[in-house]
Amino acid sequence: MIVKSLEINKIKEIKNFFLFYGKNEGHKNQVIRFLLKESEEIFKYDEKDIIENSNKFVEDILTKSLFEQKKIIIIKRASDKIFPLIEKLDEKKLEDLTVIIMADMLEKKSKLRSFFEKHKKFISVAYYPDNDQILSKLALNFLRENKIQLSTLNINLIVNKCNGDRENLFNELKKIENYSLGGKKLNEENISKLINLSENHGISSLVDNCLAKNRKKIINILNENNFSSEEGIKITRTFLNKSKRVLLLSENFKENKNIDLTIATARPPVFWKDKEITKQQILNWPPYKIKQLIYRLGELELQIKKNVNKSIILITDFLLDQSSTKS
Repeated sequence: MIVKSLEINKIKEIKNFFLFYGKNEGHKNQVIRFLLKESEEIFKYDEKDIIENSNKFVEDILTKSLFEQKKIIIIKRASDKIFPLIEKLDEKKLEDLTVIIMADMLEKKSKLRSFFEKHKKFISVAYYPDNDQILSKLALNFLRENKIQLSTLNINLIVNKCNGDRENLFNELKKIENYSLGGKKLNEENISKLINLSENHGISSLVDNCLAKNRKKIINILNENNFSSEEGIKITRTFLNKSKRVLLLSENFKENKNIDLTIATARPPVFWKDKEITKQQILNWPPYKIKQLIYRLGELELQIKKNVNKSIILITDFLLDQSSTKS
């Protein structure tokens, strides 16, 4: 059964199998938190771990002691490989089990997606990235409910820093709410500091300077920040999001041949202090090159998942290689 992402009440009524797919991780997590309000135990798995030992997984969830109360299974990074197992679980008719499957984009011909869309007792929900209009509306509602006044410029500044993810948006708005409780003045300078924590700023700056091929700056950032192995995926995802944005700008520049016009008409808008580095990124990465970079980032993410302990080494080598003028 296909259910729209905003139909929370309809999803709430049926607690069997859910498929959440698409690029909007923040929206997925928001709905999952809603569904888990009454849950006492949650078991999280990665598809890879389940596939490698599927028999043990089935035995574990069929163990009687596991179902003394309502339980929820969350399967992350799912694909069509998990489909046979879902069929097997469906045959068991386990009324006290809820399975939430988290997947990236799935094509229409996907067996998993097709099965969930056609099955009356299964729920399939697509989560598409939030655009700046949706994020602005969410921000306005939050600010209105908490009686916080911000200018349109400052709201756009916050939205622009969220990379199309509502979870990032609410995290930033919470910082602003806590700051305002002390009666402190909210202006552009304070907000800019609030939404740029040292860790996030370090990652964002690292990626921006790589795309601008500022090799010396990259080395300085790497030396000044002690990134952990667990942050490897976060850096890669930030790199991927920013690369996709550069691709759109680069394609626009290829059409209009005017770098200033490309920056001025960008959506979401390019903040004034980011204009120069964004110009460097556009000029350094024509569409065909940035597409190749996006493909390499996918390969890098796979390598990091296989070698988490070496993630920072892999990323450092990748950053320095891509920032080279020869790359």
